[in-house]
Amino acid sequence: MNYFTISFDKCKQDGLCARECPAGIIRWEGKGTFPALIPGSEKFCLCCGHCVAVCPAGACSWSFCRPEDCPPIQRETLPSFAQMEHLLKARRSTRAFREDTVDRATWQKLLEVAAHSPSGHNLQPVHWIVVEKPEEVQRLAALVVQWMQYMMENQPETAQTLAFPYIVQAWERGLDRVCHGAPHLVIAHTPRKVASSTTDGVIALTYLEMAAQALGLGTCWAGYFTTAANTYPPLREALAIPEDHRVPGTLLLGYPRHLYRRIPKRRGPQVTWR
Repeated sequence: MNYFTISFDKCKQDGLCARECPAGIIRWEGKGTFPALIPGSEKFCLCCGHCVAVCPAGACSWSFCRPEDCPPIQRETLPSFAQMEHLLKARRSTRAFREDTVDRATWQKLLEVAAHSPSGHNLQPVHWIVVEKPEEVQRLAALVVQWMQYMMENQPETAQTLAFPYIVQAWERGLDRVCHGAPHLVIAHTPRKVASSTTDGVIALTYLEMAAQALGLGTCWAGYFTTAANTYPPLREALAIPEDHRVPGTLLLGYPRHLYRRIPKRRGPQVTWR
């Protein structure tokens, strides 16, 4: 069981923790009173840590989230809007990679950032598969091609629409149009029973992708791989994905071979204002 405590020596009795709590399980009766957990409400806690994060005095604490374990937010290090805008607009889908690989320490940095992505009810349902060996990436890509060949035989119209014949022919000529020679893959998989898990997985992958951009890495969303990982049993078996899990997305990842110099134009936002 999780336990909530208030340090009476530190508490300013401002009620910020109660007002911030998204589950509404902290009671505060006004200035001059200490906040307290509503009896029996622990089971409704989202474990989001908002009460700990918002308290300027570091007075409230959960057994799973103590102020001393939470790094302070350093406002001066946060990027400006212009910096964020440039980072987001400069991101490209990388399909040409160098052969050098990403070390484990860098992977751990990326996954730690992705662990802080938002998820429905803070369930944090995302599991990860990191394919570190380039030869394993190619073995898995071959299974995707195998799936495409199966689709060409059994659902030819769908296969034609999705350009499977072109990709298979390229593979037979030694050209990888599935993983584009990426040295690594990172695959998110989530429990089907969690209603928001597909969205949660995509958000987590996006966090990881943007963190990778900041480290000089290139990424690309591997749509063919993801579809195969959700529908083709031999690939699911090779990845050891649990039967009750889905794959929200897959990223190719590595050091880009080419350096992009400009931000291509895009259509403007299509918005309905109300």
